[in-house]
Amino acid sequence: MFNFLRKLFKDKRGNALIIAAAAMPLMIGSAGLATDTIQWAMWKRQLQRAADSAAIAGVYDRANNSGLTSTTSTAVSHDLSLNQHTGLSLQAGYPQISYPTDTTTKVDQVTVTLAVQRKLSFSGMFMTNPPLIKTTATAASVPGTDDMCVLSLENNAATTGISITGNAGMELDCSLMSNSPSNNSAYAKGSSTVTANSVAAVGGIQQSSNWNVQTYQPYSPALADPFANVNPVASDMNCKSAALSETTNLALTDASGKKYNCFSSLSVSPNKTLTLPDGTYYINGGDAFIQGNITCSSCTIVLTNSSTASNATIGSFKVNATANINLNAPASGTYKGIAIFQDRRATNNSNKINGNSSSIINGAVYFPKSSLDYNGTGTSSATCTQLVARDLTFSGNSSTSNKFKKAANCAAYGNTIIQGGKRVRLVA
Repeated sequence: MFNFLRKLFKDKRGNALIIAAAAMPLMIGSAGLATDTIQWAMWKRQLQRAADSAAIAGVYDRANNSGLTSTTSTAVSHDLSLNQHTGLSLQAGYPQISYPTDTTTKVDQVTVTLAVQRKLSFSGMFMTNPPLIKTTATAASVPGTDDMCVLSLENNAATTGISITGNAGMELDCSLMSNSPSNNSAYAKGSSTVTANSVAAVGGIQQSSNWNVQTYQPYSPALADPFANVNPVASDMNCKSAALSETTNLALTDASGKKYNCFSSLSVSPNKTLTLPDGTYYINGGDAFIQGNITCSSCTIVLTNSSTASNATIGSFKVNATANINLNAPASGTYKGIAIFQDRRATNNSNKINGNSSSIINGAVYFPKSSLDYNGTGTSSATCTQLVARDLTFSGNSSTSNKFKKAANCAAYGNTIIQGGKRVRLVA
């Protein structure tokens, strides 16, 4: 018996099978754990992507609602219905949404936390409860550094904010922004050329060779109206029922000796010149129609109405192609940095500036609720012009460029820096 056992002990046949059998549980366990790890990592990654996307959607919702959060949860849930691809139902009580306090560099913050729980194929055999897979994402609107000199305040998805057509040429060391959520929020076509730091829009931007920009920024948060707090005050208006023109005696005063600053309309005849002393000039319900030359070293033309009625008539601003404009905005006061101001009660006026190579407007041209057609043949030197309107159309018949300086270089005319290019980013 002992000889048999001694012989069996020395027999090496079948050792590999014994070692393999002994190692089999370890190999199966390792493979099972590897499979579980891969599955867990995949779910975790998918869940993180869903949380990231939902947080970004929440920030866009807040940005489009002036920071309010009343509809943010709906926006987050809708985004999750589109982008939660784990195939697993979220754990009860999720998503969890919170709103960190805004800072100077992080605005409209949204934090989204997601969690799923599901049994893993191997580990689940040894665990009483499946593991909880949890992810968190925080997004915010971060301020941009772009200096905007062309801004469309349009917020109707059916309307393009900035249209550049024909043979229009523009050279800007600043940027363009459209608040329109349209798929074609801003476009340049035809033979037009636009050179700018960037073009940004709440909606889509039609990319084309007409744009020569450093960055495209579609789907950006809207910019606030930079002059929203500027309002004409009827008590400031000393009106006379006569037109302001090259024949007007600007030294006219009323019975109390107060100088008139308000007129029924503004007109400059062809080949005539109107030189305005410094000040504010109110146009009371009538149009401004310029066919000749108008100059002013520091003034604002305000299209408004002394009536406080919401439907009071507000005139339009129209400049003939033969006109020469040389207007400089005041560097201080109520209308600081604004050369032309149109009352917000003008909701559908059509304003047109047909400029030539001698026309310069240093300051903002402001038509917040109406459109502006800018048909220029170009300027030979850069100007401190800011164009802010509901929607803007640029056209022209010259390849000579209309040049714009950014507001940071235009302190002499009181230009307000319209800082834009806000971006929605993950911050945690």
